[in-house]
Amino acid sequence: MGALRLKSRRRQDLGSKWARVTVSILSTVGVIDTGSITLNKWGWIGNLNCPGGIEGCNKVLNSPWGTFLQTNNFSIPLSLIGLISYLLILLMAIFPLIPILKNQKNNILKLTWWGIFYISISTFIFSLILISIMIFTIKAFCFFCLLSCVISLSLLLLNIFGGSWEDYGELFFRGFLMSVAVLIAGLIWSSSVDPSAKEISNKIEGMPPAVMAVSSTEKIKFAEHLTKEGAVMYNAYWCPHCHDQKEMFGREASEKLNLVECASDGFNNKRELCEAKGITGFPSWEINGSIDSGVKSLEELAKITNYKGSKDF
Repeated sequence: MGALRLKSRRRQDLGSKWARVTVSILSTVGVIDTGSITLNKWGWIGNLNCPGGIEGCNKVLNSPWGTFLQTNNFSIPLSLIGLISYLLILLMAIFPLIPILKNQKNNILKLTWWGIFYISISTFIFSLILISIMIFTIKAFCFFCLLSCVISLSLLLLNIFGGSWEDYGELFFRGFLMSVAVLIAGLIWSSSVDPSAKEISNKIEGMPPAVMAVSSTEKIKFAEHLTKEGAVMYNAYWCPHCHDQKEMFGREASEKLNLVECASDGFNNKRELCEAKGITGFPSWEINGSIDSGVKSLEELAKITNYKGSKDF
């Protein structure tokens, strides 16, 4: 009888099997969710069908908070971090099922439950930060972001109630420390990419306002094409239409453009060149030796320059 109780307790300590199976299913949904966003950001798939409206999803996912790290050569979308997190949870959920690890199954089960706990509580706390930014700062609705938050919470609850923890006090204490650490790190990161904070650095006299929109991969490639073809955009820092034109490209793509400042008091201006070219309106595009004034759509610029790449701007 005692041996039977001991056997039952050991089985219970391994955690609920249905909870682990459910974790596998939910993490797979999370992989699909974040994977689709990541592939879209990299330009490998077309527009996403977002329940509730594609406009809100585009606004959120293309906001400064939609990119974890941006350099001149590459960008890491925030969704990639989520994709890696869900993949790790999925692997830890199914890892103990590998037959070759049968002798170490008990230790592996315990370690994977802890691993799933740390990752799920981290993704949930970070998701709460992103949801608050979505609601109060961006003021748009993104179904994919909300889905990720719900999945993270579900994984955390399944882990807490299905892991058959011996000491819940230790679990909650570790969870509290992890939550505080992720919360602090998340707030620091979100503040570092906040455009309103960066505007202060753009108060140099004669500098144009900062471009807020985040560029898609297609826009960056198109901007590189324009520069390669010798296209030049003549602008003035105080010109609102020039700013509108650059916003069409987004921050990263506009940095790839060949921009010439024409205002006499503009920062690093080339006023003499503008006068020699006869520039009188802003923005003005010089393409194939011809100068034309006015804001132009990306599709129009693509047609003028015979752009053969993706026009899914």
